[in-house]
Amino acid sequence: MNDSSPPSVFSLHDADPQPGLILDAEGAVLKGNLATRDLCQVAGLASTSRLLPVNVHALVKSALEQGRAIENVEARIPGTILMWTFIPDARTGRVLARARDATQDILTQEEATRSNRLYRLITENTTDLISRHAPDGRFIDATPASWRLLGYWPEELRGKPLEEVFRGNNVVQKLAETRNMLRDDGYATMTLEIIHRNGSRRWFEIASRAIRETYTGAVIEVISVSRDITARVESEENNRRLADELAHTARLATLGELASSIAHEMNQPLATIVNFASASQRYLKNARTNPECLDRVDDGLQKIVHHANRASEVIKRLRAFLRKGQKRTAPLALNDVVGNVARLCQWEAEKNNVRIREKLACCAPVITADPVLLEQVLINLIRNGIEATVEARGEETQGAPSQIVITTCINDQNETLIEVTDEGPGLDEQGIRQMFQPFYTSKPQGLGLGLSMSRSIIEGFGGFLDARPAATGGLSLICRFPASLSHKTRTAAKENQPDE
Repeated sequence: MNDSSPPSVFSLHDADPQPGLILDAEGAVLKGNLATRDLCQVAGLASTSRLLPVNVHALVKSALEQGRAIENVEARIPGTILMWTFIPDARTGRVLARARDATQDILTQEEATRSNRLYRLITENTTDLISRHAPDGRFIDATPASWRLLGYWPEELRGKPLEEVFRGNNVVQKLAETRNMLRDDGYATMTLEIIHRNGSRRWFEIASRAIRETYTGAVIEVISVSRDITARVESEENNRRLADELAHTARLATLGELASSIAHEMNQPLATIVNFASASQRYLKNARTNPECLDRVDDGLQKIVHHANRASEVIKRLRAFLRKGQKRTAPLALNDVVGNVARLCQWEAEKNNVRIREKLACCAPVITADPVLLEQVLINLIRNGIEATVEARGEETQGAPSQIVITTCINDQNETLIEVTDEGPGLDEQGIRQMFQPFYTSKPQGLGLGLSMSRSIIEGFGGFLDARPAATGGLSLICRFPASLSHKTRTAAKENQPDE
């Protein structure tokens, strides 16, 4: 190309790795170096002018008129982002355009911008509180959700200790435990009941992670996410109250069904007391003439005391069974619980010519459960067994009594089992699957809630209630309690065989 202009101070070198062009006053390309030509070839461009920004004419004109370099002008070509600098030579009216590959820098910057925009969108609109803390718990920063959850704006929280913001019972102790966990494990979760700034009580679920210094491993900052779970906690409390009401209603219903058994339990000791009292009165009348009668009076009084205590125990058991309130879990001697329940059901069993037989483990297993609820479950299982046994026998009530066998044992997995086996008609696989469903029943007058509620109670203890066909042709209902609920490992596998 012809060029009659004065020689330029600019020069291009093919050894320069950066693209370079010499432009005239109109922005047309006069010359380019090897890096420019290579870049055109890689990008598939027909002309080096396609590497320049679209407004190159205006840029060249401005650089020449103002006598200054114009820097960092972006131009995008396939696969590459170039940042151009336009350096004017006023004497020749030419401009040196030099470019650098800024692809990675700009993409990184754009990604950071997008991330920052997303971060701001999340932090400004999330319903959870995201906060940063110094190792001692003081707030460094917090998201705007702090106003709704705590009653403080983020700028109010900065510098405040957690103990000043999270006020409530046991808060200081739980915060100290959490700091220890963050120091040792780097992660901690806790559930807190706190007092909101407006005085209302709130429940929070807080997950925290420690940020450590690279070389020393010391905790330099803590990031926490706090969620308001008040609605969930209140719902669970309402459900617990409702469950307690249902359980109490079920106990009242069971008490009505056991009325004849209870009457028998009370009638026996009371009738015995009356008999011994009457006999003692007669002996007292003859005591003046026959001093030996006083020994009989003493014996009668002792028996009156014994049977009065027995009646008192019956009343105590019934009051405990009907007790209403929060669950009271405690270590229970399982064999004793089974014995108490068997006595409660004894009269109903005898009335139907059914014998309740106990096969109790010698190792005296102990589990953690609510004694009243566990007794309620066992009464349900025994009464179901009695009804099934009577159903299988039909109207035949003579001859040897049928049996309900209650077994306690600890299996090879260290699980504690209570098994109630009847001699009823049994169930097929489909019947066993359906029997624990609410409102499913084969009894004309049944509601179908007993076994469903019993399974829920056992699962509430951490155990499981299931059924399987029994060798007797009837059904075995098994309460299974994992080793974590047991206070005693297996020490013996033998069972006491009751006298036939």
